[in-house]
Amino acid sequence: MSLLLSLEMAEALADDAEALATLHDRELNAELLAALRDINFPRNLGLLPSGEQAEGAWRLMAAALPPEPDPLTLDQLAVDYAAIYLTGAYGASPCESVWTDDDHLACQKSMFALRSIYAAAGLAAQDWRRRPDDHLVLQLLYIAHALRQTEGADALRRLAAVLDEHLLLWLPDFAERVASRCETPFYAALARLTFVWCEQLRDLLAEQLGEARPLRRDVEARVRPQPAESAPLAYMPGAAQSW
Repeated sequence: MSLLLSLEMAEALADDAEALATLHDRELNAELLAALRDINFPRNLGLLPSGEQAEGAWRLMAAALPPEPDPLTLDQLAVDYAAIYLTGAYGASPCESVWTDDDHLACQKSMFALRSIYAAAGLAAQDWRRRPDDHLVLQLLYIAHALRQTEGADALRRLAAVLDEHLLLWLPDFAERVASRCETPFYAALARLTFVWCEQLRDLLAEQLGEARPLRRDVEARVRPQPAESAPLAYMPGAAQSW
């Protein structure tokens, strides 16, 4: 196990990532909501909030848990779930490629890059046609796996690089889009909480490694370089045949 993160801390963080993945993975029902209330979610998370933004996200998530959901509330939650994760009605895809591809297409470069990262860790998407490798749920599950496998600073740097070059490149935009378009406070709060939790995890890795985080724009420039602009052709008298 990492000399930087204790076994207990790494396991707690991995549990957090799996809990968030579960909430993005499936439609909510009364039983799952009751379980969240019983464990005092999100105050049960191992990575406790630090700073105004994080504390605000935690409070919003706690307030968004319906105490005793009636059928109408469950129907509204189901509509939001479908619009975000199934139909794309909110224009807030949970897949990275849609955000990072120049043409906003699914199953592009990001998916194949993450597939290679998963393969190196002995992992693979169960059915990439149903849930591509760059889906939010699979990226969170990879984080959980990586946290449980960290052995030294190099492993933490690899995890930090995956966060920088993948999830944190598009998750802020996803969270903002969901929060501004969904109908229920639960999914608005969940999107923001997920982003803030990933931000705090990255900050923790930077602290443990003693290495400053790169700026998002610098990461984007490195992983998505813009093609060089071609100079327009200039007319040169005598260089072409006259008609």
